[in-house]
Amino acid sequence: MASLTFPKHSIPPLLPNQTLSPRHSLFSRNRPIISNSSKSQFYGLKVSYSSSFSIPSSSTSVKGSIFAKVNKGSAPPSFTLKDQDGKNVSLSNFKGKPTVVYFYPADESPGCTKQACAFRDSYEKFKKAGAEIVGISGDDPSSHKAFAKKYRLPYTLLSDEENKVRKDWGVPSDLFGTLAGRETYVLDKNGVVQLIYNNQFQPEKHIDETLKLLQSL
Repeated sequence: MASLTFPKHSIPPLLPNQTLSPRHSLFSRNRPIISNSSKSQFYGLKVSYSSSFSIPSSSTSVKGSIFAKVNKGSAPPSFTLKDQDGKNVSLSNFKGKPTVVYFYPADESPGCTKQACAFRDSYEKFKKAGAEIVGISGDDPSSHKAFAKKYRLPYTLLSDEENKVRKDWGVPSDLFGTLAGRETYVLDKNGVVQLIYNNQFQPEKHIDETLKLLQSL
């Protein structure tokens, strides 16, 4: 699971002639900013906070998301990955029928579980449209197997443990590169991308958008 720790930086100096009274001090004992052990888990990201709060300086460099390499109207790079049963599965196996390939951050995280179950609940609609569903994350096959069994997922989950396919396809990251992106691609029966949909924090929306596109093909 991704981890984010806020960096330690010094606080910029006050402006000339500017002072803070103890009553208004950022570090007043009566106004704690962050507790010593504040932690949370959010859509596949574990966030931890240092007991000492600091403000980043203007010179701090931040790495943003990468740009997508796969575009609508193009054929994405091929791949061969292991599924939840440890069998090799290639993208070419799905040629001849519409295919939904969705990249997600991690098994068992709240958003990913919602998304996986939403695909499961609409699986008959995808079958009616003649489409296959393929989920890809960096989890290993045993994790996928347990995840699929626990939530009765009827479709293929593939393990991209080195994140090679994610990089080859150019799936953008979120939260300044700390969280693996959630992006869905719809390929037509010829293997050409007809839809790219990215929405990290509304995972169920991926199902609505892909079904809408598939029903128009």
